[in-house]
Amino acid sequence: MSGNYSSATEFYLVGFPGSRHLRYSLFATFLFLYSVSLMGNSVIITIVCVDKRLQSPMYFFLSHLSVLEILITSVIVPVMLWGLLLPGMLRISLRVCVVQLFLNLSLGTSEFSLLGAMAVDRYVAVCNPLRYNIIMNSQTCNWVVIVSWVFGFFFEIWPVYATFQFTFCKSNVVNNFFCDRGQLLKLSCDNTQFTEFVLFLMAIVIIAGSLIPTVVSYTYIISTVLKIPSASGRRKAFSTCASHFTFVVIGYGSCFFLYVKPKQTQAAEYNKIVSLLISVVTPFLNPFIFTLRNDKVIEALRDGVKRCCHLIHK
Repeated sequence: MSGNYSSATEFYLVGFPGSRHLRYSLFATFLFLYSVSLMGNSVIITIVCVDKRLQSPMYFFLSHLSVLEILITSVIVPVMLWGLLLPGMLRISLRVCVVQLFLNLSLGTSEFSLLGAMAVDRYVAVCNPLRYNIIMNSQTCNWVVIVSWVFGFFFEIWPVYATFQFTFCKSNVVNNFFCDRGQLLKLSCDNTQFTEFVLFLMAIVIIAGSLIPTVVSYTYIISTVLKIPSASGRRKAFSTCASHFTFVVIGYGSCFFLYVKPKQTQAAEYNKIVSLLISVVTPFLNPFIFTLRNDKVIEALRDGVKRCCHLIHK
């Protein structure tokens, strides 16, 4: 599996080595988290589409965020689950590896763009409520979403292309549960330092480009909310931003440690943990983060459950 290659045409994913009992336990755990992620995010998308109370820019962006979470976890987790069922390492073709890496990076970039837009949306809602419906009209929201999706996919074309221009002749064993760019670069016989530095700069552009408007927006939001005289008014204003802020901390924090580093070829075990947080844990937490503290979503869910029960008992 790991001899000398002119350039590897297939790779073997190490995944999670260990006893059969451990692998089956991990399979059951990750399958549960993946299933809850799919169901939870699908519920958010459905209720936003059908409930008139949720026809606002915030929930429109939330539904697209849920779509991205479903796609991000679906690019990674099914391959990981299949690898846990196999007795050895999972073999994956070069073409599949390219597609998986491109989709993973593109969807993640689109998500960061959308998170930045959601922060600006919260700023307009809290700091300029009288003009909110004029500024965040349906045309603006549609364009924001389109630009986020298109930018994410176009921005990651060169990084993926550059990654696979190297000759992978040291080995074809990737020490991760998916085609991880850092681990792929470790397999190259070429000098990857310049490319790694460019990838580091591009990661900074993505993170900072969406983090700066987020920080600026929340600075103004906090300043505005603190001027509200009543405690109930401050609590209500903060509650509209708490879910997004929590998701931002988890999302930016994990991706910062995974991608924003000059040396992409970091320790494999470190990469696995952070990758699990991004591809498994965050999509799992997303429905809970955005529903447990949101009265409108809870009411919409409660009414939806009542209607379903009513239809079943007819």
